[in-house]
Amino acid sequence: MKTRRNIGGWFEIYVEDIQRAMDFYQYVFDDVNFIDLSKGGSQMQMFEWEDHYPGAGGALVKMEFNKPSPNGTVIYFNCDDCAVQEARAREKGVEIVASKTQLPHFGFSALLRDSENNTIGLYSLK
Repeated sequence: MKTRRNIGGWFEIYVEDIQRAMDFYQYVFDDVNFIDLSKGGSQMQMFEWEDHYPGAGGALVKMEFNKPSPNGTVIYFNCDDCAVQEARAREKGVEIVASKTQLPHFGFSALLRDSENNTIGLYSLK
């Protein structure tokens, strides 16, 4: 019998300025910490995570051959109330692509550009 699992396992958000991106994510999600996994010519700051919690792990990454883009894949970050993180992002002066909107039967979401101009999503049940 096949074990059921969520397919997502890891994500990378490409950045131009790793410190600026870390500052942005730490401000918007005030309980975020990073683990430095930099090596060679690339910089990588992994979002701290714990094995027994659901969700995929990921990192902010600065590499020569991968660049940030507002038109790439959208990663949605879980929030208690995405309006809170949307307001914090607005305080940082980033573009809000779509303010908090109800998703019928699924909760709420918002879309914004991060400090590196990537589009990211916010998701909450309330």
